[in-house]
Amino acid sequence: MAFLIILLVIILIIAFKSIKIVKQAEVYIIERLGKYHKIADAGLTIIVPFIDHVRSVVSLKQQTMDIPPQGVITKDNVTITIDTVVFYKITDPAKAVYEIQSLKKGIEYLAITTIRDIVGKMDLDATFSSRDAINDQLRVILDEATDQWGCKVDRVEIKDITPPADIRDAMEKQMNAERNKRALILQAEGERQSAITIAEGQKEAAILQAEADRESRIRRAAGEADAIKKVAEAKAKEVEMIYSAMKKADPNDKLVQLKSLEALEEVAKGDANKVFIPFEATAALSSLGAIKEVLKSDEKNNK
Repeated sequence: MAFLIILLVIILIIAFKSIKIVKQAEVYIIERLGKYHKIADAGLTIIVPFIDHVRSVVSLKQQTMDIPPQGVITKDNVTITIDTVVFYKITDPAKAVYEIQSLKKGIEYLAITTIRDIVGKMDLDATFSSRDAINDQLRVILDEATDQWGCKVDRVEIKDITPPADIRDAMEKQMNAERNKRALILQAEGERQSAITIAEGQKEAAILQAEADRESRIRRAAGEADAIKKVAEAKAKEVEMIYSAMKKADPNDKLVQLKSLEALEEVAKGDANKVFIPFEATAALSSLGAIKEVLKSDEKNNK
């Protein structure tokens, strides 16, 4: 009975040693007699007890590594502290186990030296404005260096860049000065735009006023011209009526000329009327003036 119990225990130990269940997203590195034998994928794996053993359990998930904050000297001799995180994944478990003693330590040291090399070539202002460029350079360099370790670096992110306290105070003062400068520029631009708008409004008003004055003068001139035309037409009708009356009375030539002159005198009384008398008519006018004087003297003698 005791023998059976001992045999059962031995069988259980052998079964425990030989049957392995590998979890999802993990692999086992199996060694046989101290030498690499195989990689056991997820699922049930049976190994030879006391000959094979599991050297390491490797996770195939994407892993993160928080690099401790490092003091880095920039190109302009300013010491800043950079906090970085690395995202990586193991692509070849055997290399990750056998090519380097500690993969995490290797990635950490490589990241620290690379950060110091990259940031040491940049000014302080460039380190703040070029985070994406620094991240890309770090990722490329780390990915190339860790490829021989069966590892792929997917992302590198700088979490924080901390300058010294005095530099931080100076930067805050500079930022406040820049804000005030931008505020003054915006205020000046607003005032300038307001002045331009007012000037354009005044210009438009002046143009509209000038057009209104011009239109008013044109209308006034048109009205005056129309009035002069109507006066001239009235005077012409008056002359025509006088002429018609004289014609009906059958006057002699001297009387006709005299009445015509009287009509011309009435026509020429207006301020806007101008009467042009041909040169040939001046002789007749002089004789008519003499006749008019003779007629006046005859009337006086008859009286």
